[in-house]
Amino acid sequence: MRPQTRAPVCTSRRASVLAERDLLLWRHGLAEERHPDRPDGERALTPEGIRRTAAVAEQLHQLQLDCDQLLSSPLRRAVQTAQLGVAKGLASGFGLDARLAPGGDPRPLLQAGSWRRLGLVGHEPDLGQLASSLLGAPAGTITLRKAGIVLIRLGAAGARLEALIGPRLLRLRQPSHRSP
Repeated sequence: MRPQTRAPVCTSRRASVLAERDLLLWRHGLAEERHPDRPDGERALTPEGIRRTAAVAEQLHQLQLDCDQLLSSPLRRAVQTAQLGVAKGLASGFGLDARLAPGGDPRPLLQAGSWRRLGLVGHEPDLGQLASSLLGAPAGTITLRKAGIVLIRLGAAGARLEALIGPRLLRLRQPSHRSP
C-alpha cells in the first residue's frame, strides 16, 4: 500500500487570507460646534472631548485592544483622537487616509496590509455604515457615539460583532468612577 500524500492544508499566502483579523472602528471624540466661518476639517476636540477620549484610549489599551496599524481621517478632530490613542499605548503610531474622511470609502483599507488588528478613526455615519454593511445588517443599524468603538472579527466565515462600546461604559471602568 502506497502512503497517501496530502497537499499542504494552507500556504502562507492562503493562511494570511483566511486568518481571523480584528477591525476596530473608533469615532472621534467630542468636537467643537460647526461654525460657518471655520472649515469642518479644522474643528478640534473640545477640552472635555480630549479628556473623555484619552480615558477611552486608556481603557482600550488596558483591555488589550491595541492595534498594529492605526489609520485616521485627515480631519483635525480625528487626528487628535488618533494622537490620544498613540499617547495611551493603543498603537505605536498612525497614518492618515483620505478614505476615512466623511463620505469616503474605507473598504479598500481592509484588504491592504498584514495587520492582525486594524484601527480606523473616523466619523459617523460612515463608520456605522461600514460596520452594518460588514455584518450584513441594514444601514443605520449600528451607530457610534463620540469616542465609541465597534470591534469586528473578520475571517473566512465572514464578519462577527465582538463589541459595540460607548465611551461612558469605558470611562466607568476607571477606578475613579467605580462604586464601592
